[in-house]
Amino acid sequence: MNAGAASLDVLRVFCAADGGGGNPLGVFLDGSQVPEPRRQDVARDLGFAETVFVDDRGRAELRIFTPEVELPLAGHPLVGSAWLLRERGFEPSVLRPPAGEVSVRFDGELTAISANPQWGPPFEFVQLGSPAEVDALHGAPEGYGLVGAWAWLDQDAGLIRERVFVPEAGVDEDEATGSAALRLCALLGRAIEIRQGHGSVLFAEPVDAETAEVSGRVAFEERREYPL
Repeated sequence: MNAGAASLDVLRVFCAADGGGGNPLGVFLDGSQVPEPRRQDVARDLGFAETVFVDDRGRAELRIFTPEVELPLAGHPLVGSAWLLRERGFEPSVLRPPAGEVSVRFDGELTAISANPQWGPPFEFVQLGSPAEVDALHGAPEGYGLVGAWAWLDQDAGLIRERVFVPEAGVDEDEATGSAALRLCALLGRAIEIRQGHGSVLFAEPVDAETAEVSGRVAFEERREYPL
């Protein structure tokens, strides 16, 4: 690694079975390389929906930043970080973001995290009459700042079409949003499969009265040095 640079892994999280889709994620596995006062600026510069700084690989302690704010919990950063830690020889059973301990489970090609949906951003949800209405949106429905707009593709099968808008966090539209999936499945009280964005796939289901699980596939894009 060059002096004055930090190693950055770039992933796509919640990919479809064919490898398409997925929300880009930046992960600094050696988060201490990036001074805390610089982290928000780095996340803004990278422009990913979220960037993760892992402060302790063994304990899986990490922090999550959007381009505008730090989050106590977010789904695709936790799923992606769990997958990457396992790939690098640290297979976590628990992640430790600021919100609290988050359980991790690996099931074949899926990586799953379980958490209290209330720990994440306070998403609201707008149910529309058809997937075509969801696709026709040009932005967040009027009056909403953190919102998932959704419709049933197949209600009996639990299959949903959704788009999520997060302008308050500097993300006009999020490609795949695990924390919103946690909230929506808890709200509906059932297992769901979400088709979000331009080809992303998320699986979510309630675990108990206070906890839900979200899972998906992760793909590695590249490792590069980020100049500090």
